[in-house]
Amino acid sequence: MLHWVRKAAPMLKLTRVTTGFGAVGNLWFVILWSRTTQGEHLPAYLNDEPLWAALIGGLLVGLGLYAFGAALNDLLDLHKDRALGSPGHPIVDGSASLELAVCAVAGSLMLAILGATFFGTGAILLTIVLAVAILIFNALGKFVPGMGMVMLSVIYAGHMMVPNVWIRFLIPVWLVMTHAMAVLALAQYLGRRSPPISRRAAIFAISGWLLCSLLLLALAWDRQWAGGLWPDGVPMSAMIYPGVFVVLFVLFIIRRTKRHGQGPQLDERITRYGAIWPTLYGGGWLMGAGHIQEALLMTGLSALGFLSMTVLRELYALIEQPVGYRL
Repeated sequence: MLHWVRKAAPMLKLTRVTTGFGAVGNLWFVILWSRTTQGEHLPAYLNDEPLWAALIGGLLVGLGLYAFGAALNDLLDLHKDRALGSPGHPIVDGSASLELAVCAVAGSLMLAILGATFFGTGAILLTIVLAVAILIFNALGKFVPGMGMVMLSVIYAGHMMVPNVWIRFLIPVWLVMTHAMAVLALAQYLGRRSPPISRRAAIFAISGWLLCSLLLLALAWDRQWAGGLWPDGVPMSAMIYPGVFVVLFVLFIIRRTKRHGQGPQLDERITRYGAIWPTLYGGGWLMGAGHIQEALLMTGLSALGFLSMTVLRELYALIEQPVGYRL
């Protein structure tokens, strides 16, 4: 197994596929919610095709867009990372070639578009728009913290809607959008990234979040359910499960900050775990709505994501520094 991981390690590091499970979880939630919730808008392609086909499409879109952004980040930041001698970047440390990075960017984008074909023309167009937004974010947005936080949150909200562009229940989309902005803000501040978040950037980010929240609310109102913005048959107590996971994430950040202190190490952990956390929100919404089997599927995806992230991290350590030679 170690042999195959060693062969695949450069591509796995470039694409960060293990942390891409969070993106997959967002799409799977929309697929499962659309198919199981009474009164939800259910497109013909989600109703007619087998569940496994829809989930494969969500897998391709989620991993494809996430890998596209991750590989593009390493490619565009190559000169800066070389100048700073940044560790953990496969192109900089020589474990991945420039050609491999270009192939990863192109290949992951094609996979994402291929996955979007499972969900119709609107999904394909939205995937292309998201790819352009990811390009702008990596080329410019992340260097302007205020704009970057707003852009990333919108990208997460948009990619979640790929399987069902006309989904009516948009509160989970808002939660993921807010979570994405919070993760980037915490990573930027506690991880001591450069440039730091200025007061002007913070005001811009909060204003952008408020504007996007109002737009989502207006969109939800336009697509409203027969009884209002909340789905019929789903108890209001369903918010408890996602709320618990929000509290757990806050406690996780506090604990990691006390353990590691502020700096790059904390930045890496916030980014890594924050990316996969939305799968827990999706499972919580489904559990609260009474869709037990679907919630268990999301829980299994979360467990797989956390497990693969941990196992691959240990295998990378074995490859780079075999046990017999560790000091």
